[in-house]
Amino acid sequence: MAFADPQSINNGSAITLPRTGFGPSSGTFTSPDGTTVLTISHANGKRKRSIVRVDFSKIAVDPFVAGQNNNVSMSAYLLVDTPKQGFSLAEIVANASSLMTMLQASTNAKLVQFAGGEN
Repeated sequence: MAFADPQSINNGSAITLPRTGFGPSSGTFTSPDGTTVLTISHANGKRKRSIVRVDFSKIAVDPFVAGQNNNVSMSAYLLVDTPKQGFSLAEIVANASSLMTMLQASTNAKLVQFAGGEN
């Protein structure tokens, strides 16, 4: 089963992401202007690795060269790495959710600490 087309994310403003790629174990959704790309993929080897990733790009002022702008990008992703057996789907979801909940608690306080370089 595949994710619905389109997907949407909100980083302060809603971004609609129509499907732009589809494979047996992956899907890609891209904003019309190409600045936001959501990728969902799964790899099965000795372990199962599932990734949901969003890439953002924009034009930003170069702080070192007056009057120059540069294309910059960043990515954020969640990787879930599991053995072929031993964890139920419910346990995998609960464990991944616990990480996201911890980062988002108190209006993203731990995510702010993490993004700021704290450990």
